[in-house]
Amino acid sequence: MASTPTSPELPSPVLSANVVSGSVLPRQVLYNGSTIRPPRQIELRAGAVSLLFEPDLTQIRRLRIGSLELLRAVYGAVRDRNWDTVLPRVGGLSIHTTEESFSVRFTADCLSEQAHFQWHGELDGDADGQIRFHFRGRALRPFARNRIGLCVLHDADTLPGRAVHIEHVDGHLTRSVFPSAIAPHQPFLNIRAIRYPVWDGLEAEVRMEGDTFEMEDQRNWTDASYKTYSTPLALPFPVELPQGAEVRQTVTFRLVGTGPSSATGNPPAFTPLRLSPQIAHRMPAIGTCVGVDAPPLSAAQAQRFRAAGVAHLRVDLHLYQPNWPALWERALAESALLGAPLELALHLSDAAATELGRLAATLEGRSAHVARLLVFHRDEKSTTAPWLALARQHIQPLLPQVPIGSGSNAYFTEVNRERPPIELSQCVAWSSNPQVHAFDNLSLAETIPMYRAVLESAREFSGNVPLVVSPITLKPRFNPNATATRAEQQDRLPETVDPRQMSLFGAGWTLGVLRSLASGGAHAATFYETTGWRGWMETQAGSPAPELFPSLPGAVFPLYHVLADWGEFAGGEVLDCGGRPCQLEAVALRHQQRLRLLLANLTGQTSAVLLDASGMASRIRIKTLDECTVMEAMQQPDSWRGQPGALQEAEGGQFRLTLLPYAVLRLDAVRDA
Repeated sequence: MASTPTSPELPSPVLSANVVSGSVLPRQVLYNGSTIRPPRQIELRAGAVSLLFEPDLTQIRRLRIGSLELLRAVYGAVRDRNWDTVLPRVGGLSIHTTEESFSVRFTADCLSEQAHFQWHGELDGDADGQIRFHFRGRALRPFARNRIGLCVLHDADTLPGRAVHIEHVDGHLTRSVFPSAIAPHQPFLNIRAIRYPVWDGLEAEVRMEGDTFEMEDQRNWTDASYKTYSTPLALPFPVELPQGAEVRQTVTFRLVGTGPSSATGNPPAFTPLRLSPQIAHRMPAIGTCVGVDAPPLSAAQAQRFRAAGVAHLRVDLHLYQPNWPALWERALAESALLGAPLELALHLSDAAATELGRLAATLEGRSAHVARLLVFHRDEKSTTAPWLALARQHIQPLLPQVPIGSGSNAYFTEVNRERPPIELSQCVAWSSNPQVHAFDNLSLAETIPMYRAVLESAREFSGNVPLVVSPITLKPRFNPNATATRAEQQDRLPETVDPRQMSLFGAGWTLGVLRSLASGGAHAATFYETTGWRGWMETQAGSPAPELFPSLPGAVFPLYHVLADWGEFAGGEVLDCGGRPCQLEAVALRHQQRLRLLLANLTGQTSAVLLDASGMASRIRIKTLDECTVMEAMQQPDSWRGQPGALQEAEGGQFRLTLLPYAVLRLDAVRDA
């Protein structure tokens, strides 16, 4: 029998002597912005198949033989009428294991303002590699639901283009492939089982019972998966669930044929990196948004943004609302302070001609430095031609050199499903965040390569039109699919706020997305807001809820340093150098005669790196942002950035590096005299 492990208490962080006295944050806060520990992970085995069970998330994930991934995840989900996930409170957990099998039982209580559903989970793994996940639950009060039951995730990293056999509910078979370009709509419907090759002579089968299932391509929302779920979206939703209504489902995973019986190559103890100057990508221009809930920028804050090379400042003007002129004036003032042009996101109603006329009147006779205009309509998820044509008619004569673009204020999903008028568009834009469906660190890390996948799919229908990802946030800014409003709760952060904004993990995730945007060919991207708990730095007043978002007044967040390190090389190029997905992010920047390498450890374990820089650098200066230095970097960012970093000589053309949990390293090549 195995019991659930408990995490040991972590010692206090080691701090630089220059840190302001009395402003020490706990190590978990430095790591993740909160004292709440990451979800528990329990290793289980069914014959040759290993997997992780995460009781707090009611899911099994990373089903593997050695390093060969067979299935990404299976989990239970309760989604209310707004498509919000009702998070479970897990109890009654029991785990029995042998060397080749396991049996797990638990109860998940899903309670929110809108819903209350309780379900029992039964997980069984056999020595032949078969794994069953049984879901049995009932509504404890009447409520409206959009989806309840088991979901299956197949990885979208290695499976695109791979053969798949679909067994349908009526028994007939479909032979196809997992979509390569991101599928705008469900690629497979009426599913009973999915079967696909995973190794020469070995296939995996996933069988789903209890409802009719279908698959969607979750890369639309930057999730790294194809998701198979029930109930079909063609059926009406939300559905009123009476008290006592039951849901029963079973997912069974099994292997068919023969293949590797154990490890297929375990990763080395260190991550090898090698600079590849032959493969280079253009650096996208990086901007930020006006912090509408924060005070106007101070001169000192503006100076830090200028030092970070901010390329543009986005402001959203809802031209049908009476308060837009005040926000417009603020944006103009902050744009001048930053020395950066505006990215104008114009939100229109059916009275668009009048609204655009008013904006045009404010533009006449005054100087407005504008990088681009993005045109949206409040009743459309993706811009249609009439509104884009009106914007060009009213605004382009006044700003003839400014590109006017279409797209979506919501997700790439909307652009993919309702293609904007490319022939009228001088750029195409959409927003993004990594938490539409999942919320833990590993799931967020999995989204990083999907930014490239989304850009590559967008390129297929947009031709050479510049692609803009704006804005990128850690949490959704709004719910584009909500059917009812939800009141904020006093004991929780606002739905748009994630405490990882102020964390080392947030900095590492940001670095990974920057790399993925560059490799995908993004023209520009907008990250976060200027200040506040969705920003690059905290306001002078500090957090409105310090017990939930324990930031330091006036401090910069660790992600500021990543974005500044990038901005200092603006106009340069990005070189391939490798990495380890979901564990170590690495990006090399080159501009004129300068070379910089940025590394980020996305895990809670120390990471070792062997960097081969032969022919490119024999000496480097290392600047470390980790639990030992981050307090100083947040509270005294200007002096910290001015310090040169430790000098290291190559040994045989290689550098050996160590990254503490969630650390970010900046390596600058030293030019030989």
